[in-house]
Amino acid sequence: MFNTNKIIWVDIRIFNRCASFKKTDKTMTRIEFIEFLKEFKVNFDQNKENWENTNLSDFLESMIAYTEDIQGFYDNMGMNINADDPTWENFSHILKGASIYE
Repeated sequence: MFNTNKIIWVDIRIFNRCASFKKTDKTMTRIEFIEFLKEFKVNFDQNKENWENTNLSDFLESMIAYTEDIQGFYDNMGMNINADDPTWENFSHILKGASIYE
């Protein structure tokens, strides 16, 4: 059975951890995505205990699941984002979500 409470809790946890989820009119560039990846790696190195998935296999499994569910995240958070439009922001959201998604 689909556990809505868990999804909402995960959504809030991800949103609180990732303030840059807020959509702006400005689109993230490839260079900004590279900066995000650098910060993402530093976060992992310094806060590994806060990450749900600390090995590549678990991370990729969560990344797959989160990619399948990300439209629900956008909808739950009231964000007007279409997950089917590939953007650097979507990629960053998927990576952030996969770090804590079970």
